[in-house]
Amino acid sequence: MLAFPHSTLILNIFVSFLRTRMHSSSRCLILAAALLAISAPAIAQNTAYPSETPAHFKPTITGFEYQRRDVMIPMRDGVKLHTVILVPIGARNAPILLTRTPYDATELTSHSQSSHLGPILQGYDNAVDVIVDGGYIRVVQDIRGKYGSEGDYIMNRPLHGPQNPTPIDESTDTYDTIDWLVRNVPESNGKVGILGISYDGFLPLMALVHPHPALKVAVPMNPMVDGWMGDDWFHNGAFRQQNITYIYDQSATRSNTITWWTSNYDDYDMWMRAGSAGELAKQRGMEQLGFWNKVAAHHAYDAFWSDQALDKILAKEPLIVPTLLVHSLWDQEDIYGAISVWKAVKPKDTANDKLFLVMGPWHHGQEIEDASTLGELHFGQDTGLYFRQHVLAPFLAHYLKDETPQIPTVTAFETGVNKWEQLPSWPAGCAEGCSVQPTPLYLEPKLALSFEKPNTDTPSGSNAYTSYISDPAKPVPFRKRPIQPMGYSGELTWSFWLVDDQREASGRPDVLSFVTGPLTHPVQISGQPVANLVASTTGTDSDWVVKLIDVYPDEVAEYPHLGGFQLMVSADILRGRYREGFTAGKPIQPNTPLLYKFDLPTANHVFLPGHRIMVQVQSAWFPLYDRNPQTFVPNIMFAKPGDYQKAEQRIYHTPDNASYIELPLVKEK
Repeated sequence: MLAFPHSTLILNIFVSFLRTRMHSSSRCLILAAALLAISAPAIAQNTAYPSETPAHFKPTITGFEYQRRDVMIPMRDGVKLHTVILVPIGARNAPILLTRTPYDATELTSHSQSSHLGPILQGYDNAVDVIVDGGYIRVVQDIRGKYGSEGDYIMNRPLHGPQNPTPIDESTDTYDTIDWLVRNVPESNGKVGILGISYDGFLPLMALVHPHPALKVAVPMNPMVDGWMGDDWFHNGAFRQQNITYIYDQSATRSNTITWWTSNYDDYDMWMRAGSAGELAKQRGMEQLGFWNKVAAHHAYDAFWSDQALDKILAKEPLIVPTLLVHSLWDQEDIYGAISVWKAVKPKDTANDKLFLVMGPWHHGQEIEDASTLGELHFGQDTGLYFRQHVLAPFLAHYLKDETPQIPTVTAFETGVNKWEQLPSWPAGCAEGCSVQPTPLYLEPKLALSFEKPNTDTPSGSNAYTSYISDPAKPVPFRKRPIQPMGYSGELTWSFWLVDDQREASGRPDVLSFVTGPLTHPVQISGQPVANLVASTTGTDSDWVVKLIDVYPDEVAEYPHLGGFQLMVSADILRGRYREGFTAGKPIQPNTPLLYKFDLPTANHVFLPGHRIMVQVQSAWFPLYDRNPQTFVPNIMFAKPGDYQKAEQRIYHTPDNASYIELPLVKEK
């Protein structure tokens, strides 16, 4: 009615006429008709009002540095994988840098709404300065079953074989993707490099199996390699239960829309109240998740794990594609993978021109960030920038753009003295004039450490060992409480836990801290320390945690807060039931000294004069690892409350039962 200015006056006159001249029922019908007649023009006018939104808007890219293409690339089985292609404007004969990911290709290429390539890539898994400055075509693809891609998701999908009866795996998907890219991206020079971190680092390793001819280089950074031995799911049989949140988020939905929720501010309390990993998983409905059921069922190192171990797989494959393995010395998630592949594959590199290694003082993935500090540590330089400028950029350019020079075989940061080394091999200790010699550092009475073996005068009886009580009702925290969950959002400090000050643990009665006197000369180690514990327990199962620690002087002038700091240099855990072999757990014979031998993570460190060396031994690292009930049960993940029992743990230090840490000691030739 608002379309007619005088409609209200006309209607009032008409209503007055009806009241005086007509019967009530007739008046109502006529009135309704009049209202419709008067309103009709307004309705018609609103219906015809044109939309301001076009049916198909076509944005321009005027002033953009790049052109974005979202495509669905078909695989050999017909499944299509969502792929984002970012082509620099004006690119010609440009190499392609590919990352395949379960973490959302759209998100990884949309960190801002910008016409510039750098801002949209600034974030996880993008070495932005290398990509942008190098003029690379950037390609990021959702793996099958995740986000925009079709198909079903399988965590760390195994290669075709005993654990995957289908002809499709991450190797074939990578091959088909590269084949499509070199035929359909006309701006490329036909050369492809693949790189990524963590899960995205596992995928470049899979690409090395039957690689596409156009794949010229691979850069697996902090890769997942063997989830049972020492990466995400277990370490030497101990279950990394805090990672259960990742399994939940990653497996429940295609786009991670259902996520784990918190129930306690302190993760320690949440896990203690649940009782066991299996019980908390049950409370959260995780029996619906295929991968969780596999993890729970395969708690020993059976064929399910060994068939998938990429170091074992790649040791049997020809070394065709030049590969740069990137390892973080304080990797809180995948500290095992890169070094295990290096050890398995390097013997095949007879010409010393296919496999390269870089090790930096980083947490998981820090090599593509500012890396001048880590927790309380200061390195005096941005070690991440050094890696990108002096290792990653020239390595990619050499193989993808035929530029020189080539990088050294090994580039390693030496912590303690904080300097980069260029080495001919690993472990080498130094470029020339020195060697690495396995050297025992003995755990002695009165919590001492010495390079001298216990002699025959060492007291026997109760003085032949040092003991502590391990109580599953009060497990040793793996870091200072309250303990945050695993994660990267907000102000979480998960990334730094491996460089936490260990004084919190050294003050507990259930942690033994063996320590040297102040050093009078530098002690350099390069390689993997090996724990050799001769120990007994009153229980029938036990965990053993060994930590090699650099104890700072009482006062540090430049950084006062580091006075007395206890820095973990290398540390790991062994589930005692696997003392005789990882394929099956066996009960431990109580009250019997037995040897527990296991490798610790790689270190490249100098203990400086005035510092002390410490070795801590304990039987829990909670809640990062699930509690050992200390009574043998078939599957610890489903231990019952009554299974958890106190145990007396003894560490022996006599000539016949000597406990020691075998250090990869660097010595002058």
